[in-house]
Amino acid sequence: MTQRLPALFLGHGSPMTTISDVPERRAWAALGQTLPRPEAILVISAHWETRGRIHLSAGDAPRTIHDFGGFPAELYTVQYPAPGSAALIDRIEALLGEDRIERDESWGFDHGAWGVVLPMFPQADIPMVEMSLDRAMDPAALLELGRSLAPLRDEGVLIIGSGNIVHNLRLWRQFAGTRPDWAVSFQDRINDAVRNGDNYALTAFAPDDRAAADAINSAEHYLPLLPIVGARLPGDDVGVFNDSVDGALSMTSYLVGDTALLPRAA
Repeated sequence: MTQRLPALFLGHGSPMTTISDVPERRAWAALGQTLPRPEAILVISAHWETRGRIHLSAGDAPRTIHDFGGFPAELYTVQYPAPGSAALIDRIEALLGEDRIERDESWGFDHGAWGVVLPMFPQADIPMVEMSLDRAMDPAALLELGRSLAPLRDEGVLIIGSGNIVHNLRLWRQFAGTRPDWAVSFQDRINDAVRNGDNYALTAFAPDDRAAADAINSAEHYLPLLPIVGARLPGDDVGVFNDSVDGALSMTSYLVGDTALLPRAA
């Protein structure tokens, strides 16, 4: 039998993390050494937003997308030539329904996908599919999406949500290098909710919840968390790692499943 794989939410932060010797990248690399080798990888990225249908990166060789500007030239030379997987797309279609997905050969792997997977699996030899974030789906639907995808974990598929719990670039410029109370308290609140399976606390924020408004901001970096939480299965635990806050950006990440798979340094 295929060993059940965890589901991961990875705080990806700056694209520079992928090519820098920093604790977060080292933790991703160590995780790649402790995880069972996946048959395929599915990444739900904050950097691919669609509306009305879930798009899946199709084709035998999806392109590497450098969806950022103003970084060193070295970063634009990075390629992640992992093969696509028609078989995984077929399986997702069977789980979700043909009317909910669209096979999209115009996209590829943006830095929300390759940026976290490259340190884990640098050989780029595991088939990978990127899934868009359908902004027409409300939080309850995103949780249900995770429940629908959960069987993949028993089929050799590593499911990754890539984003950030606290992500506000406007405020990051103001608070960079500090740990603002509002950001730390919000991150701690979300950590507790993920550990405890408190989906209400992850999806319902009061209109006057200023910390949530500042942390989640435009929401695309927060929402990939919800399918990962939704993919939690009976007996799963939650491990928290890379639990850092810098200004209005957190790198906090979660492993949902067998926490013995977390490297000790994480």
